[in-house]
Amino acid sequence: MILSSASPTLAPGGGLLLVAVALGLYALAALQGLVMRQPPLRRFAAAALVGAWVLHGVLLVIDIFGVGVPEPGARLGFAPVLSMTVWLVIAVYTVESRLVPLPAVRQGLAVAGLLAVLVCAVFPGELRPITNPLAPVHFALGVGAYGLFGAAVLHAWMLDAAERRLRGGAQAGGAQAGRGMPLLQLERVTFRFVEAGFVVLTATLVLGLATTVHWRWSDHKAVFSLLAWGVFAGLLAGRRLRGWRGRRATRWLYVGAVLLLLAYVGSRFVLEVLLGRPPT
Repeated sequence: MILSSASPTLAPGGGLLLVAVALGLYALAALQGLVMRQPPLRRFAAAALVGAWVLHGVLLVIDIFGVGVPEPGARLGFAPVLSMTVWLVIAVYTVESRLVPLPAVRQGLAVAGLLAVLVCAVFPGELRPITNPLAPVHFALGVGAYGLFGAAVLHAWMLDAAERRLRGGAQAGGAQAGRGMPLLQLERVTFRFVEAGFVVLTATLVLGLATTVHWRWSDHKAVFSLLAWGVFAGLLAGRRLRGWRGRRATRWLYVGAVLLLLAYVGSRFVLEVLLGRPPT
């Protein structure tokens, strides 16, 4: 978020310090599964993840809104959006872990947070003026959809892992199959996130279509977004009408999530990094 010398968003020293502390806390949280096996150290690792998440949020505000830069605008590149998505998923985990112990996913989320902060520090994106008053709403809805589907993917991964353990006979009867969350409850939570994400994604697409002057099928963001919407619609219809569960349902979710990731983050990555020019 602040490592790029081409577009600093904060005093270099302060910015680098915040990034370094956030990376260090995420690293401590990631190490909990490897070296921190004593209960006090595991509690310290959990606190480190919360601290890193808080600093991560501060860095997102600094970067997206260009704090310290005199020109008004926002950074809406691939890295800030990806970083915000990871931040939202960790937020969901932080809330859920207060209700149901989910230590199995903490290490993976910490690594994801570390990478998100690092990527956003290297590729902060260019500050762009906001010319449409509805643009912030469209952006907030889009990022919200990313976060909700990201949380759905996280729970689908836990669901698949729980089913594999049941097939292997590691935990009979389904009790605590999700390492803290019963299997049926985990499935319900997964599809609650899918349903909420689908509603938000639909609102995002409707707003985008309503504010687009010239529709272009060559716009990869729009095409991949519509494809992702179709996959999620098929998933919800299949679950409601044909009772899709288990791996069939989670595979549809993964495909839709990949398409949605390609819609904004993928297209912006190609433009900003591979082609070296800002998106129009």
